[in-house]
Amino acid sequence: MATLTLVACSQQPARPVGPNPVGTQAPVIVPGQPGSPARTATPGERVGQTPSPTVASDVRFAEGMIPHHRQALEMTSLVEARTTTASIRAFARQIAAAQNPEIKAMSGWLTELGRPVPAGHGHEQGASYGMATQEELNALRAARGGPFDRLFLQLMTRHHEGAVKMAGEELAGGRDQRMRLLAKDVYSGQSIEIARMREVLESLPA
Repeated sequence: MATLTLVACSQQPARPVGPNPVGTQAPVIVPGQPGSPARTATPGERVGQTPSPTVASDVRFAEGMIPHHRQALEMTSLVEARTTTASIRAFARQIAAAQNPEIKAMSGWLTELGRPVPAGHGHEQGASYGMATQEELNALRAARGGPFDRLFLQLMTRHHEGAVKMAGEELAGGRDQRMRLLAKDVYSGQSIEIARMREVLESLPA
């Protein structure tokens, strides 16, 4: 009897590896697009997450944010030689730590799409989305100490406000999951930094 039991167990069909087709178990409800009703999956249909399509808003976000971030890094690179204020140095470190990886992520994403990575720092954009003009960057390079701290905070706060606006536009019109997640990080992280920089700017001596 024990032998028959073992043989019967060994002849049990192996459980298939991977997702099961719908129809072998209880009905599966598939969510619809925003504003559309859900539906019941058809027998034999394999249900899983489908990557969101890439749209023009996603590409514009990456192609615009890369030079925008590069200019922020250009400004933070001036900090160490021009001020000893601990809070300004901390802001520079935080900005560099966040935006260097974001540039790499967006550059890699564009390369995957077969699109060139934007070159340069976008000075030609002027004040678009908070970008500093070449004249403002020259003034920042020439400043030292207290005047540098004040100008750095003014320019970087405006710069961050532009980035938050860009991120908001991506969240409103973008579809790519990676770009939307990055936009959420930019929106939340830079909004927090804006509030902190404003507090420090108000505390600086006139």
